[in-house]
Amino acid sequence: MDEILQQLLFLKVEGLKTYFDTEQGVVKAVDGVDFEISGGETLGVVGESGCGKSVTALSIMRLFPSPPGRIAGGKIWFKDRELTGLNKKEMRAIRGCQIGMIFQEPMTSLNPVYSVGDQIMEAVRLHQNLSKSGAKDRAIQMLGEVGIASPERRFHEYPHQMSGGMRQRVMIAMALSCNPSLLIADEPTTALYVTIQAQILELMNELKRKFGTAIMFITHDLGVIAETARRVIVMYAGKIVEQGKVENLFENPCHPYTQGLLGSIPSDRAIREKSRLTEIKGMVPSLLDLPGGCLFHPRCPKKMEICGQKTPVLFEPQPGHRVACWLFGR
Repeated sequence: MDEILQQLLFLKVEGLKTYFDTEQGVVKAVDGVDFEISGGETLGVVGESGCGKSVTALSIMRLFPSPPGRIAGGKIWFKDRELTGLNKKEMRAIRGCQIGMIFQEPMTSLNPVYSVGDQIMEAVRLHQNLSKSGAKDRAIQMLGEVGIASPERRFHEYPHQMSGGMRQRVMIAMALSCNPSLLIADEPTTALYVTIQAQILELMNELKRKFGTAIMFITHDLGVIAETARRVIVMYAGKIVEQGKVENLFENPCHPYTQGLLGSIPSDRAIREKSRLTEIKGMVPSLLDLPGGCLFHPRCPKKMEICGQKTPVLFEPQPGHRVACWLFGR
């Protein structure tokens, strides 16, 4: 069953460019991104804050503010449909039904004046054409599916009456209430206790196994990616700088930026020896004032003369592993 699912391409993004027109100039938040996700697969998307991860997700869902935002180029294929050409009504029929999304902060994403049950019911009634009683039964069922005890009682509670982990489970229940083929999870474990994080990750893996859902998992935590994803893409300043299978990327990271991210993860050896973690010096550049050539070169410890002159394309040092770095393209 898993092999059959992995042969089905659920999402394909080709040359996606999402720009924001501001008074200061054009912000190229996503600039030429390509990736794909198959059925039953988890694709990890990692990078520092401001690298374009969330804007990529919002572009797929068509949820960024427009204006000032716009898709300036590229295509987004969901199964056999090209999403960038759909009108608002057509997109609403897909969003929340065939593509679900877990937003980054459940306390601000959930409406504080409606019970969690009513909010799940709204999505179900909109997309599933169920009666009010049928939608209520479905909402209670989903609360139980995500591991919330006493779902009949919790159905009537409000977001402020729940812990952070419980609210995150409600967000997952809402995102999965219509059995989407693709789930986009934007930092679903941020600000949660480690034990709650582990429960949420296990829950998502179980739901993937049960429903065959494809998952796009966005995070800045490479440790989480190691536990959940099969493939990973690393983003920097709106571009993909490295992509490949998780085991290859962890064993042999090619891009200096990826090496820096992995070097910043505390290891057992570093803790025992009380050694300093590797830091990536500097900051992600302003998208209004990007450097020439490789966007990472001002921070790169391995930069060469060509790095500040020409933008690298994605080279393939080994099959299935691609990296945008001149160290591999000379």
